[in-house]
Amino acid sequence: MIKDDDLKEITPTPATCSASPEHVTSGVPVPKVMRIRTFSPDDWEDFIEEWSTSLSATYLKVRRFGGSGDLGVDIAGFTSEFGFQGIWDNYQCKRYDHPLRPSDIWVEIGKVIYYSFKGGYLPPRQHFFVASRGIGTSLEQLLNKPDKLKFKARENWEKHCEKAITSTEKIPLIGDFEVYFDAFDFSIFTSKSHVELIEDHSTTGYHAVRFGGGLPPRPNPDKPPATPAQMESRYIRQLLNAYGDHLGAPMSDPVALDAHAPIKRDFLRQRERFYHAESLRNFARDTVPKGTFAALQDEVCHGVIDICEGHHLNGLERMRATMTQAAALSLTANPLSSVTKKQDCQGICHQLANEDRLTWVPDDG
Repeated sequence: MIKDDDLKEITPTPATCSASPEHVTSGVPVPKVMRIRTFSPDDWEDFIEEWSTSLSATYLKVRRFGGSGDLGVDIAGFTSEFGFQGIWDNYQCKRYDHPLRPSDIWVEIGKVIYYSFKGGYLPPRQHFFVASRGIGTSLEQLLNKPDKLKFKARENWEKHCEKAITSTEKIPLIGDFEVYFDAFDFSIFTSKSHVELIEDHSTTGYHAVRFGGGLPPRPNPDKPPATPAQMESRYIRQLLNAYGDHLGAPMSDPVALDAHAPIKRDFLRQRERFYHAESLRNFARDTVPKGTFAALQDEVCHGVIDICEGHHLNGLERMRATMTQAAALSLTANPLSSVTKKQDCQGICHQLANEDRLTWVPDDG
């Protein structure tokens, strides 16, 4: 028989029961650090590929290597056009079912020392170990003590390195190579923690898609300059054609609109919409994967093209009908949908007009 005391023991405490509506829908959020540790091999590879794009802000060039013949280089960050013969950093990315141990890295250290000895490249400025399950305590302690790391690497050379660096020959630690080993700077070997990886990854356009949590706040768009920029030339020409078609007189430049106050106000509104869309384009470049904004443009284009290519009295009516349709679009499928405003959709129409994908006064009437 179950006693009252037994029931009390299995009754959840108030803290355990507390939950937000989001928790009921999606469950308690899994911390990003924990999520990395559960990545499948493919997810880990994709994550590293995404993370490596964050390095482009630090280096002149970043290259990913892999497979046989990689000479112990996984991701290389080059600081100059001299590549491996200049200052560069190496990122060795490992996926194991355990935190990285000293026994996992002896051969990697051996490759860097041996292939730099053979002239394959200059020694990297820093060599980072990056692991899906993180860096184990014993390895982290060794990486913080270069002299001890060198001693242990020598001690483990015959067992872990001599026959493993290359399949074509044994690499004994003797002669000139031993002298090179003794002089080698073991302080270059270090690590990247999961927290550091996540912080770097958060600067890429893949972070919100990979980990969720929504997009960051969007900055206010720039105000259109008094004098239109060169990048505005085509859509402004299209606007002037539309106004001229409505007024029955050609409009050579925006100054000609000064005599038509309602049209001039409309022109200023359209420019503001264009700059809204340009602001969203710039925001997308830093916050979502490449191609996301182009996909949004395509979706807007498909949403308005039938209206744009329908019958209208003149170019201005065609443009206004297209703008009305753009403002009514529901773009829920795109990752940018949560930060996309009506004026962005309308501004995208002018971006499309800039590329002649939308035309206000078609040649065929």
